[in-house]
Amino acid sequence: MCGIVGYVGNQDAVPVLLGGLAKLEYRGYDSAGVAVLQGEKIAVRRSVGKLINLEKSLKEKELKGTVGIGHTRWATHGKPSEQNAHPHRSKGCVLVHNGIIENYQPLKQQLEKEGYRFESETDTEVVAHLIDKYLQRGEKLADAVRSATKEVRGSYALAVISEREPGTLIAARSGCPLVVGHTKQASYVASDVMAMLAHTRDVTYLEEGDVAIVTKDEVQLTDIEGRPVSRKPSKITWDSSAAEKSGYPHFMLKEIHEQPQTILDTMRGRYSYETGEADLPDIGLTAKEFASVERIWIVACGTSWHAGLVGKYLLEEMVRAPVQVDIGSEFRYRDPLVGKNDLFITISQSGETADTLAAAREAKEKGARVVSIVNVVGSTLARESDGVLYTHCGPEIGVASTKAFTAQLCALYLLALHLARVRNVMKAADGKAWLDRLVRLPVLVERVLGREAEIVAIAKRYYKKRNFLFLGRGINYPIALEGSLKLKEISYIHAEGYAAGEMKHGPIALIDKDMPVVVLAPRDRLYEKTVSNLMEVKARRAPVIAFVAEGERELGKIADAVFTVPDTHPLISPILFTIPLQLLAYHIAVLRGADVDQPRNLAKSVTVE
Repeated sequence: MCGIVGYVGNQDAVPVLLGGLAKLEYRGYDSAGVAVLQGEKIAVRRSVGKLINLEKSLKEKELKGTVGIGHTRWATHGKPSEQNAHPHRSKGCVLVHNGIIENYQPLKQQLEKEGYRFESETDTEVVAHLIDKYLQRGEKLADAVRSATKEVRGSYALAVISEREPGTLIAARSGCPLVVGHTKQASYVASDVMAMLAHTRDVTYLEEGDVAIVTKDEVQLTDIEGRPVSRKPSKITWDSSAAEKSGYPHFMLKEIHEQPQTILDTMRGRYSYETGEADLPDIGLTAKEFASVERIWIVACGTSWHAGLVGKYLLEEMVRAPVQVDIGSEFRYRDPLVGKNDLFITISQSGETADTLAAAREAKEKGARVVSIVNVVGSTLARESDGVLYTHCGPEIGVASTKAFTAQLCALYLLALHLARVRNVMKAADGKAWLDRLVRLPVLVERVLGREAEIVAIAKRYYKKRNFLFLGRGINYPIALEGSLKLKEISYIHAEGYAAGEMKHGPIALIDKDMPVVVLAPRDRLYEKTVSNLMEVKARRAPVIAFVAEGERELGKIADAVFTVPDTHPLISPILFTIPLQLLAYHIAVLRGADVDQPRNLAKSVTVE
């Protein structure tokens, strides 16, 4: 998830671009760059790291012009570097891009045969060369952009300028947000409206397949075939801080609602229906090496550890290999029996978690192959692992992890599918069935999010309680742990997660009318046992909040509050049960007046012991 801006007007473009990028830096801060039309030529300036580095560079040597584009990067293809930073150029054509071009490799190979030379490791440079190819054939800039985008597969938001048409900027979107704004003196393009709120509140959101021809005097919209389209303009009434959150009151709620998209982004371009397999090009191990794995380790901390626990159930059932899950801070202070035929999986949103890094280094010393599930491209853990599976869920601003957690679960689903197929324990037909379930997840999550008001009503009934108990069984036991962690992190309510079958081994002593018990009850082989556990809770007069599969009738008669999630395969259910638990924690915390995005005593990334 990157941030792009564009400007065409009468003012000096650089201050406008930098101001917009400052508002978008939450979308990425690996590198930043601008391109400005100076006279008849486009000058490009790029810097690694945060925006301040680009600002220093521009102070040392100014760029002057009234047409320009800018970019702040969240690396996907290629490490953070000046070479990989945007904007990217092909002769007199320069562009910035947010998204992922899935078929960039075959396009790159073809363009190289046609004489194009690549300067970066990015997928974006392919688009720049494609547009130039059509420009060389005599097409106008807007037509060249349309022709190029017809060849790409994936997602994109583009802002393109060319020395051939100096007063024009072309914007295009498919799968990534893009908005245009206009005043009597200038036009603006950005990933989010907040980048242009200092200049205009009259904006138009581009829709799927839209192409905008932007000049200082007007904005014309067409579809990808060049046919004119009309979009309803919007008047923005938010203040700038709300705009940064896309109208949500907190980053955490925004990130909860981003999960249909981040789940899609994690899976996009990583599977093949034809073979029923997951395609993980950066995984680092061959099929033969995966086949020789005798034992699997998963090591992580906090929320990522809960993802690892879900991974244990997935991998043991789908891959039929033994899995050991460890907490990073415990693993590093013992002498674990890791061997050279072991697969060692580490999970970390930041890729900089100190305890997880230490565990990975020790595993490598003992001869294991290390594969990491990481969100941040170029992070230490990613660099030091034998293979990596990036989640591509973009920056997560809220301290309490939400979208990063479900992206990690999706990555584990893909890894489990990949292992099952290369080890020949799953047939192609079964692999296709798994893919059918996975690709439906974003739609199912969207359905759950659409019923947020029901969760708000539950939160209002119980937000004053001082203790909660979360119960789950099987693969949803880790989700009970995650639900209790979210609640205690942001609301400061004491909450505990337990395996439901363990309740009578101690926790039942705490249960009374003042302790709400949250029960996760998917329709699986443990369902009847979960009902029995719930009856024991009700016998002690505790209020019960039940999260159940659609169509369930029995628990609805017993529980004090019921929320249904779409009925799906039991191994897929953890993501669908996670979403309402995130919403419950969020709304309880808001009702209690807590600082949701920055809870006390917590940091986003734990880079020390």
